[in-house]
Amino acid sequence: MLDPKLLRADPQNVAVQLARRGFQFDLDRFNELEARRKQLQVETEKLQADRNAGSRRIGQAKTQKLDVSPLLEDMDRIKKQLDTHTAALDALQAEFQQFLLGIPNIPHASVPDGRDETANVEVRKWGTPRPMPFAPKDHADLGEALGQMDFAAAAKLTGARFVVLRRELARLHRALIQFMLDVHTREHGYEEVYVPYLVNGASLLGTGQLPKFASDQFSLKGEQDWWLIPTAEVPVTNLLRDEMVPADRLPKKWVAHTPCFRAEAGAAGKDTKGMIRQHQFEKVELVQATVPEKSYEALEELTAHAEVILKKLELSYRVVALCAGDLGFGAARTYDIEVWLPSQNRYREISSCSNFEDFQARRMLARYKKGQSEKPELLHTLNGSGLAVGRTLVAILENYQDARGAIAIPTALQPYLGGLNTIG
Repeated sequence: MLDPKLLRADPQNVAVQLARRGFQFDLDRFNELEARRKQLQVETEKLQADRNAGSRRIGQAKTQKLDVSPLLEDMDRIKKQLDTHTAALDALQAEFQQFLLGIPNIPHASVPDGRDETANVEVRKWGTPRPMPFAPKDHADLGEALGQMDFAAAAKLTGARFVVLRRELARLHRALIQFMLDVHTREHGYEEVYVPYLVNGASLLGTGQLPKFASDQFSLKGEQDWWLIPTAEVPVTNLLRDEMVPADRLPKKWVAHTPCFRAEAGAAGKDTKGMIRQHQFEKVELVQATVPEKSYEALEELTAHAEVILKKLELSYRVVALCAGDLGFGAARTYDIEVWLPSQNRYREISSCSNFEDFQARRMLARYKKGQSEKPELLHTLNGSGLAVGRTLVAILENYQDARGAIAIPTALQPYLGGLNTIG
């Protein structure tokens, strides 16, 4: 959520910055809400002053043993007016809060201009795609030919955009999770956490999925306000909600493996075949929280940590800086890591690493304090996939296939598979 003080100080500039990402800030609506708030606040403060003055007059009259009936009647009138104004002000503040919750973050000054992914800027590449002297198959065809990737069984159990993995592919999927967690905890210094896969609405509100993206979430029917997590970002980042962290305990660096559940309401018709875009998938998520002056340094570090996984797996990839129009709702700056997929002859996203600055922290009231005499300040939060497990599996199948449809196992993963070096 944006700082209301920033909006009030220079709403025109905020509108200009938000226009970079294609968002039309409703300046008229904001000015209307502000005018009503100021008027109500002035009237409420005057009534409060009248009430206080009336209380003093009643006290003085009682001391002088005068008739206080007229004064009490006047106080009753003031109290009723004050109650009405207070209720109106509370309702207006709630309306203003809902207005703020629908406004995305302001892009960082370093974010390139552009309306969509075609304007994203390549930052660097690593590796060279393997030459294939045959027509490469896509991962779905490879997995089904092996008899180990079963979309029909998943459709029978649940519906479209689910998969059943069998035998070595199921083992490979599990090995990838363990491998990623080991690298991030042993080499990169992240604390591993296990978190609930169900969260309440307040948690989704805190990280920005609610209220704007309710249709992309899976909610549970029943008395509890429970939702399936779309990513571990939600429960892990919300560990900081309503917390005050001593500055000497920063940065916080957490890694978590969870399943993720997404309705994909805004992605109808995209990547309907295979494992690229599913309703249920696994991720190993990296989350950091730090002081504002170090958050962009942390973004570079977090992105590099995600890249290490692809380097160890010897998968060619590139890093792109998202343009303003392609940024996620709460992100101030984002790097996408895209892995090479031979069947598509292009790079596809496998991780998105973002700095949210204080956007999420303001919604969650996640703060830090340098010392007892210092004023609390909002944290900066960051997260990124380290990596999306299903898409990493896809990349291995496609990049390590041979002409017969067998799959070589990357050297880094062989210890996790009992020395297995080939599937098929």
